[in-house]
Amino acid sequence: MHIVVIEDTLSVARGISYVLQDVGHAVDLIHDGTEADGFLTGSDADLVILDINLPGLDGLEVLRRMRLRGDQRPVLLLTARSEIHNKIEGLDAGADDYLVKPFEMQELEARIRALSRRNARPQSSIITLGPLTYDRSSRDLNGPSGPIDLPRRELSVLEALLVAQGRTVPKQTLLDQVYGTGSDVEEQVVEVYVSRLRKRLSEFGLQIKMQRGLGYAILVGPP
Repeated sequence: MHIVVIEDTLSVARGISYVLQDVGHAVDLIHDGTEADGFLTGSDADLVILDINLPGLDGLEVLRRMRLRGDQRPVLLLTARSEIHNKIEGLDAGADDYLVKPFEMQELEARIRALSRRNARPQSSIITLGPLTYDRSSRDLNGPSGPIDLPRRELSVLEALLVAQGRTVPKQTLLDQVYGTGSDVEEQVVEVYVSRLRKRLSEFGLQIKMQRGLGYAILVGPP
């Protein structure tokens, strides 16, 4: 899953990012409310973790603008404010859940899983290609003989290709899916993951086709 973390305390933001990336999510970090508002307008991330106290626009204003644009992605609010009226204000602005700092990372992960299940649409959560099925909410990949275990970064690349449904996905998009937007990682890393996936998927009659200078697409059929 692709998650945007909007938090101005760098230590907290990085801590959240490390935990989420460790379980296989792609993470974008933003530390300013005005920047976040612009980023969310064009981002296709699946879920937003949003602090209320931000420089520029505060988190509640960022959230209100999302909902006014018709953006219904799940939003988990983070704040040090524990008073009941602040919780109500956040939920009334359109938040899906609310977590008060300090919190345990295990609880954050559990809230994210719950939001993913609650907001998953059946038609977009389960993806089928050839003999494979992939559940985006649980990140489970299954073949004819049962579960298929992939390293988390290869799974992130495969997810982006499956979601594209045969359309070409640029290398940079795949890189963002694995490491988050703006990561300092060479595009050649994607070639390594694609090479490994090709070997793993060949037995299922699937191929990953490269369009030179454009990117990759996953298709049913022999290479």
